[in-house]
Amino acid sequence: MKRRRMEGPAGGAGLIRYFDVDEGGPKLDPRLVISIVAAIIILEIISTLLLS
Repeated sequence: MKRRRMEGPAGGAGLIRYFDVDEGGPKLDPRLVISIVAAIIILEIISTLLLS
């Protein structure tokens, strides 16, 4: 005899996300983002040293 497998409801409850679909938005190189953050940190340190 075969046993029937009982499964609960779908985990996503019908909300499926397709990750291969392009949703738009800005495309930035991660190195550019890190460079901008590093530049802001350096500017903050320099301004703190100059104004103290």
